[in-house]
Amino acid sequence: MKSLNMFKINTRFFRYKGLLISIGTAVLLGLAATSDNQPAPGQFKFDFGSGKVAPGYTQVKAGDLYSKETGYGFEPGSTIQDVDRGGDALTGDFVTSDSFFKFSVALPEGNYKVTVTLGDASGTSMTTVKSETRRLMLERVATSKGKFETRSFIVNTRTTTMSPGNELKLDSREWNLQTKKILSATWDDKLTLQFSDEHPCVCSIEIVPADSAITVFIIGDSTVTDQQGDGSGSWGQNMARWFGLHVAVANHAESGQTLKAFRFQHRWEKLMDLIKPGDYVFMQFGHNDSKKSGHDPMWPADDKAGDWAITHSDANTDYKWGLATNAVEIMRHGGIPVIVSPITRIDKATGQANGAAHGDYPKAAREAAELAGCAFIDLFAMSIETVNAVGPAIAPFAYADGTHTSSYGGYLYSRCVVEGIKKANLDLAQYLLPDAGVYDISHPTPAWADFKISYDRGGSAPSSPRNGSRPGQQNQESQPREQ
Repeated sequence: MKSLNMFKINTRFFRYKGLLISIGTAVLLGLAATSDNQPAPGQFKFDFGSGKVAPGYTQVKAGDLYSKETGYGFEPGSTIQDVDRGGDALTGDFVTSDSFFKFSVALPEGNYKVTVTLGDASGTSMTTVKSETRRLMLERVATSKGKFETRSFIVNTRTTTMSPGNELKLDSREWNLQTKKILSATWDDKLTLQFSDEHPCVCSIEIVPADSAITVFIIGDSTVTDQQGDGSGSWGQNMARWFGLHVAVANHAESGQTLKAFRFQHRWEKLMDLIKPGDYVFMQFGHNDSKKSGHDPMWPADDKAGDWAITHSDANTDYKWGLATNAVEIMRHGGIPVIVSPITRIDKATGQANGAAHGDYPKAAREAAELAGCAFIDLFAMSIETVNAVGPAIAPFAYADGTHTSSYGGYLYSRCVVEGIKKANLDLAQYLLPDAGVYDISHPTPAWADFKISYDRGGSAPSSPRNGSRPGQQNQESQPREQ
């Protein structure tokens, strides 16, 4: 164990210096494996349900709640049922729920390949899988009676641990300032999977490290972050859904962020601790950088770092040069920067895009990419085109308010970013899933009436504008906290 501890210390040191340490997976697993052939650290095989247990798997029943002692289990708050159909040990039983449910495993930060087997030996199933803070991984996987689907994807996990001399500063959405306890699945010491939809049936889960995966980091504000509220969603929250097994998406965006605040809170240092050559960093700022007065409600009133006057960046000076400086620093670490212009705001009353609301920031984002010589995705222009394409009657359903997107809007804008990746000729495009397809922004798909994954609580699709529901009113508790 002494040699393994030294390996961990050296890895952290060289990551801090921005260098890539490449250790053969077979060597690492050989060090970690035990003599009785137990799974190596970070490897798990779970068989769900009350029936027979497949050899080499750990059984998990509906009543097995997460505990620090076991290091795995269901999160409280959902009613879960065991179903045993008999027959095959792995697929003959499963767990299900009429609502969404979450399963967690204690793991160090990193990238992990997760393989799930879904289905019902005696019926149909429909399962949507999300990870951590509601990141979409698998969209509506359907199985017919007696059939099963085994799907794999990469999940990124992270903790607040940083290199020596740095301490990450979390806001009130991420941890309780009084009890000092983590509130967000983004920063805890667990990998959390969420299952939902019309009839989710989970037979098994396997987890193994995916250290060689390319990591796509995303940084930005509340229009990009992993929104916690049911019905809200950002494009960053949907990006993992479009990539195969070579790519992990690590969304470091957070509400209230500006370019300067991201550094004040040591989030940039955290990113630099983690990045390795070949990784990507997508940057979308601009919604908050223009603010010159008042205080960010994510921070206590006496915390001066929350004063907008301190974190303000003028579009044509600090903002432009700040983005370009970030891009150059990313390239110095061997990473690939991508600057993304901010999404448009809309007028809720008219359903029209407010193209003037961001002033010079979209233009400055483009100029920053030119200064740094890096890729640029004009999401501002694409979001305006999307709003115009869906029309004023539907556009309010793509937004939770005039600034933040709903799950529907976040999904559409993630498709826009995918198109931007292709147009920028990024090597990353080769790892897109086949169903990413060719997206016609002038005819956004899916249509609002066909969008079925807005809500986590059960399989009901959100109301259609044609039946009289009111835009922005479908789920009041999900409204983002940032103004």
